[in-house]
Amino acid sequence: MGHANAAFESARVAVLTVSDTRTDENDTSGHYLAESLQDAGHILADKKIVIDDVYQIRAIVSQWIADDKVQAVLITGGTGFTSRDNTPEALLPLFDKQVEGFGEIFRMVSYQEIGTSTIQSRAVAGMANKTVIFAMPGSTGACRTGWTKIIKEQLDASHRPCNFMPHLGK
Repeated sequence: MGHANAAFESARVAVLTVSDTRTDENDTSGHYLAESLQDAGHILADKKIVIDDVYQIRAIVSQWIADDKVQAVLITGGTGFTSRDNTPEALLPLFDKQVEGFGEIFRMVSYQEIGTSTIQSRAVAGMANKTVIFAMPGSTGACRTGWTKIIKEQLDASHRPCNFMPHLGK
């Protein structure tokens, strides 16, 4: 639980786009997350694009987990069922604790938007070394859903009854 009357505080957030085809020019989902977190008052700590490879994803996320300058990580892409969708497999071994409710709520909210197609979303989240990590599908619509319906409130110290801010490294 957070403090009773906590005010908003900025988090240092890194954004990772997992894709074999996206570049900085066409990374609409990564740009959406970077702009949205800054519009909400947070600090963009880093932004990268990586191919959908378990070990390259792990290398970048592990570096951010170990970096005191990063408190949260937002990941877009690699959460589906193709042979090239490896984000959950890359992340799960890194988590100290999984945040099961993120995937559950993401799919619940997404069901209202895309119906049963949401069953193919393997959105996951977890905590590692006082860093919260949220992984969403690669579409900009899915990132908008994840950000506006779940993550934005959970990165706001004033959100009640609880949020992730008290659990993040300083």
